[in-house]
Amino acid sequence: VQLQAFGVGLVQAGGSLSLSCGASVSIFSLYAMGWYRQVPGQERELLATLTTGGQPTYADPAKGRFAIARDNAKNTVYLRMSSLKPEDTGVYYCKATTILRRHYWGKGTLVTVSS
Repeated sequence: VQLQAFGVGLVQAGGSLSLSCGASVSIFSLYAMGWYRQVPGQERELLATLTTGGQPTYADPAKGRFAIARDNAKNTVYLRMSSLKPEDTGVYYCKATTILRRHYWGKGTLVTVSS
């Protein structure tokens, strides 16, 4: 499974940004898709997960501000972010999990939130 993330990398504080992640396989065949980020000086952290046929789940940094969505026809998962803060600056990764629970990561895309 190959993943490639896209998104505009620079936004002002309070603004919105949408990231997309395209997969090389049918995401309908996958167990789950997720978004993570790594901010400077910290470990990679989970933001949101969406299982096939399930409801999205969000970690605390994403609750109320971020939304994960998928388009099975385009084999793409999205992360829509709003009310962005400078502390949201980091590298954002998408991850695919197969039904055998194997994980595949995209390369990551840098998001910079200016104050």
